[in-house]
Amino acid sequence: MIRISKIILILFVGLQGLFYALNNIVNFEAATSFVQGVLPMAGNEAYPNAFGPAISSPVLITIVLCFIILGELLVAAFSFKGAYDMFRVRGGSAEGFNDAKTWAIMGCVMALLVWFGLFMVIGGAYFQMWQTPLGAAAQGGAFQYAISSGIVLLFVNAPD
Repeated sequence: MIRISKIILILFVGLQGLFYALNNIVNFEAATSFVQGVLPMAGNEAYPNAFGPAISSPVLITIVLCFIILGELLVAAFSFKGAYDMFRVRGGSAEGFNDAKTWAIMGCVMALLVWFGLFMVIGGAYFQMWQTPLGAAAQGGAFQYAISSGIVLLFVNAPD
């Protein structure tokens, strides 16, 4: 039952990445507007002086959004591959099952890189997105996704 639970949780991490990537793709213009609202650091009244440059180039904003979507798609791909690998050996030895977790672990790590690294560290700390209502909402969501992915990572990575 523990093995099946680990597989299902990894599937959910993958679905999370896939759903966010697809929503960003089908709402590309709205997603671009969001990124365009964060990177120029407009509306940052609480901490109005940034130590580094803002980004306002439409080309760079599009590149950043594509990078986010790519990260989300990698969360999905790595997680789905990991769930498949784990499912294939679910009835085998503990050593075999633990060896099959590699891609699942990479899926969770990729989720942490996207939602902790990109949104919370770069978006939150560098671009100060917490200062605007839209940015604060996105950062709150990113926190939820990062924490849940981190908990899944700890659970799945525990030896079988």
